[in-house]
Amino acid sequence: MNETKTCRDSFTVKTSIVLPPDTNTYGTLFGGKLMAYIDDVAAIAAMRHGRRNVVTASTDSVDFLHPVYEGNSVCLEAFVTYTGRTSMEIFVKVIAEDLLTGGRNVCAMSFLTMVAVDENGKPTPVPTVVPETEEEKSLYETAKERAEIRKRRRKDSEARAKTYGTGLPW
Repeated sequence: MNETKTCRDSFTVKTSIVLPPDTNTYGTLFGGKLMAYIDDVAAIAAMRHGRRNVVTASTDSVDFLHPVYEGNSVCLEAFVTYTGRTSMEIFVKVIAEDLLTGGRNVCAMSFLTMVAVDENGKPTPVPTVVPETEEEKSLYETAKERAEIRKRRRKDSEARAKTYGTGLPW
C-alpha cells in the first residue's frame, strides 16, 4: 500500500458531559470510564486513517494529570501519529472543562497502538502517515522510541504470563 494520509485526516474529537453515574464517591470521573473513552476515540481515529476495522494492540500508561469533576465536560482529541505496515500509533489528549467558569485542564494523555484487520480478522496494510505541524513531527520522530518501549514491555508481560500461568488459585 503506497497511499499516504496526513495526521489531520484522522483527527477525531469526542466530547461528553460527566454525569453522576460516571463518577466515583469523590465526584470525579471513573478512571475506567475515561479509559473506555480513550480507546473509543483512538479506534475512530485509526479507522479514519486506515478505512479498516481495527483492534487495540496496546495502551501505553494513561497518566491522570487532573481530576474530571461531575458537571465538567471532557473533550478527547485523537490522531494517528505513526504507522507501521499494519499498525498505527494514536495520540489521545483529554481536556476537562468546568462549564460554569470556563476553566480548562489537560487531565490525561495516552498513546495507543491499533492494528488494522481485514474481514477475516487478519492484519492488513494501512496508509503511511505524513506529519505536517511541528507537534505532529515531534510525535512522529519519537514514535520509534515508544515502539521499542512497548516491545520490551510486551516481552516482559509474556514472560510474567508464563511464570504465573493459569494454575494459581486466582
